[in-house]
Amino acid sequence: MSTELMDTLRGRLAALEPQRLEIIDESHLHAGHAGSRGGARHFRVIISSAQFAGLAPVARHRLVYDRVQDLMPHPIHALAIVASTA
Repeated sequence: MSTELMDTLRGRLAALEPQRLEIIDESHLHAGHAGSRGGARHFRVIISSAQFAGLAPVARHRLVYDRVQDLMPHPIHALAIVASTA
Protein backbone atom coordinates (compact mmCIF):
# COMPACT_ATOMS: atom_id res chain seq x y z
CA MET A 1 0.00 0.00 0.00
CA SER A 2 2.82 2.40 0.82
CA THR A 3 4.36 2.21 -2.67
CA GLU A 4 0.98 2.67 -4.32
CA LEU A 5 0.20 5.62 -2.06
CA MET A 6 3.60 7.16 -2.75
CA ASP A 7 2.90 6.84 -6.48
CA THR A 8 -0.44 8.58 -5.94
CA LEU A 9 1.30 11.41 -4.06
CA ARG A 10 3.91 11.70 -6.82
CA GLY A 11 1.18 11.93 -9.45
CA ARG A 12 -0.82 14.53 -7.53
CA LEU A 13 2.24 16.70 -6.87
CA ALA A 14 3.36 16.55 -10.52
CA ALA A 15 0.98 19.47 -11.16
CA LEU A 16 3.43 21.64 -9.20
CA GLU A 17 6.13 20.81 -11.78
CA PRO A 18 8.74 19.97 -9.15
CA GLN A 19 12.43 20.13 -9.94
CA ARG A 20 12.92 17.90 -6.91
CA LEU A 21 10.42 15.58 -5.30
CA GLU A 22 11.29 13.15 -2.56
CA ILE A 23 8.61 11.22 -0.69
CA ILE A 24 9.67 9.37 2.45
CA ASP A 25 7.42 6.96 4.31
CA GLU A 26 7.98 7.70 8.01
CA SER A 27 5.13 5.53 9.25
CA HIS A 28 7.48 3.24 11.15
CA LEU A 29 8.48 6.21 13.33
CA HIS A 30 4.89 6.56 14.49
CA ALA A 31 4.06 2.95 15.33
CA GLY A 32 1.52 2.89 18.14
CA HIS A 33 0.47 6.49 17.48
CA ALA A 34 -3.30 6.92 17.42
CA GLY A 35 -3.17 8.23 13.86
CA SER A 36 -1.46 5.12 12.58
CA ARG A 37 -4.29 2.83 13.66
CA GLY A 38 -6.20 1.44 10.75
CA GLY A 39 -3.18 1.69 8.46
CA ALA A 40 -3.00 5.46 8.00
CA ARG A 41 0.49 6.50 6.86
CA HIS A 42 2.92 9.29 7.77
CA PHE A 43 4.98 10.84 4.98
CA ARG A 44 7.62 13.51 4.57
CA VAL A 45 7.59 15.38 1.24
CA ILE A 46 10.62 17.35 0.11
CA ILE A 47 9.67 19.39 -2.91
CA SER A 48 11.15 22.29 -4.84
CA SER A 49 9.20 24.12 -7.50
CA ALA A 50 9.36 27.43 -9.30
CA GLN A 51 5.64 27.74 -8.47
CA PHE A 52 6.65 28.43 -4.85
CA ALA A 53 8.57 31.59 -5.81
CA GLY A 54 7.40 34.60 -3.82
CA LEU A 55 5.16 32.52 -1.55
CA ALA A 56 5.41 32.32 2.22
CA PRO A 57 5.97 28.82 3.67
CA VAL A 58 2.31 28.52 4.69
CA ALA A 59 1.19 29.26 1.12
CA ARG A 60 3.64 26.70 -0.25
CA HIS A 61 2.30 24.06 2.12
CA ARG A 62 -1.26 24.96 1.16
CA LEU A 63 -0.46 24.28 -2.51
CA VAL A 64 0.75 20.81 -1.52
CA TYR A 65 -2.19 20.11 0.82
CA ASP A 66 -4.69 21.26 -1.84
CA ARG A 67 -3.55 18.39 -4.05
CA VAL A 68 -3.87 15.69 -1.40
CA GLN A 69 -6.65 16.88 0.91
CA ASP A 70 -8.99 14.04 -0.05
CA LEU A 71 -6.36 11.53 1.13
CA MET A 72 -6.33 12.92 4.66
CA PRO A 73 -6.82 11.77 7.37
CA HIS A 74 -6.97 8.37 5.69
CA PRO A 75 -4.99 6.82 4.03
CA ILE A 76 -2.54 9.62 4.96
CA HIS A 77 -2.60 10.66 8.59
CA ALA A 78 0.31 13.11 8.57
CA LEU A 79 2.32 14.94 5.95
CA ALA A 80 5.53 16.79 6.84
CA ILE A 81 6.44 19.23 4.08
CA VAL A 82 9.73 20.86 3.16
CA ALA A 83 8.92 23.18 0.23
CA SER A 84 11.47 25.40 -1.51
CA THR A 85 12.07 27.17 -4.80
CA ALA A 86 15.47 25.61 -5.39
